Amino acid sequence: QVQLVESGGGLVQAGGSLRLSCTASGRTFDSYSMGWFRQAPGKEREFVAVISAIASVTDYNDSMKGRFTISRDNAKNTVYLQMNSLKPEDTAVYYCAASEGGGIPSKPAQFGSWGRGTQVSVSS
Repeated sequence: QVQLVESGGGLVQAGGSLRLSCTASGRTFDSYSMGWFRQAPGKEREFVAVISAIASVTDYNDSMKGRFTISRDNAKNTVYLQMNSLKPEDTAVYYCAASEGGGIPSKPAQFGSWGRGTQVSVSS
């Protein structure tokens, strides 16, 4: 497993942007597929985006496609989530997660390591 630490959350007005970062410990970061999930109060954890370990293939939740971009820098053991055109409904705690299974998983159960999350709040 890897240890994951998210950063970059905060309060932003609707239409604004934020970039989240997730830094992993360990020397095998480039063997993990990395994902972002979010959870709003009273709601289930929701898939946001994933990037594969090899070839950086990506997948997104349809509701965020075109607004959010996931990327990774293996030299820095870091995965990013660029969020543009933010809406109040994007308000949630955003979690970074790592999966050893390869590919582009999208279900929480497919990820074995999780960060503690970072709060994103979007005001109208």
